[in-house]
Parts: sequence; structure tokens; C-alpha cells
Amino acid sequence: MKITVETEITAPVDIVWLAYTSPGDIMQWNAASDDWHTTSAVVDLREGGTFTSRMEAKDGSMGFDFAGTYTKVIEQQLIEYAFGDRAARVEFSHHTNGTTVRVTFDSEPSHSIDQQRQGWQAILDNFKRHAEKRNRS
Repeated sequence: MKITVETEITAPVDIVWLAYTSPGDIMQWNAASDDWHTTSAVVDLREGGTFTSRMEAKDGSMGFDFAGTYTKVIEQQLIEYAFGDRAARVEFSHHTNGTTVRVTFDSEPSHSIDQQRQGWQAILDNFKRHAEKRNRS
């Protein structure tokens, strides 16, 4: 099953794109809750390129690598990637008031659809705050 989350960001698409794809930025926004953080991020943003983000609980109790391969990249418009046997699509749509970011991903069986939607939406909400703050600076 595919799940979609999205957000409206008050910032131009070039700033939103950089905030979404730059390793330094990813480390600032890529967490679903305040007790988690991303300790490293590597991005080779091209078709066939790979990415890895190390996500860890701040108390050190657990962590995991979120990694995959980019399958399609259209600058400031689209990123598609495979991670394990799943896939995701990130669309960037510029409009007068800013940019819409829509993420559609394949669900996995170990968590409910609602849990997955809430987790990915929480990360996207963190991204929105980060991108809008970056736009103001």
C-alpha cells in the first residue's frame, strides 16, 4: 500500500530543495520526535547515487541507518528512490505562496498504516520548520 504525506512551505523551491537534499540540513530536520536525531547524512544526488542517514535515539538506546538508491532525480521537482524492497517519491511543486512537498512511500508490515503516516508526517513537519527558518535567514 502507498502512503502519502505532504506539507506547504513558505519558501521558494530552490531553498526547499537545498534544505531537503543537503547533508548538513538533513541532520537538522530528519527526526520524527525530539528524542531522536540524525547523526550523519551522506547524499550522492543523482540517478544511481546512494544516500544514508544514521538515525539514533538521543539516549543512545537504539539507532538505524536509513539508506537507499536514487532512481530518478529532476532538480527542484522530483526525487524517487528505492530503500530495501520499498520505494518513495518526493515531489516539489512551486506556487505563488511557496512550495508543496509531497512524499509517497510504500508501507511496511511491522507498523500500522496510521503509525507510518504519523511518523513520516512528523519528519516532514520538522522539515517544514527547518526550511522556513532557513528561508528567513
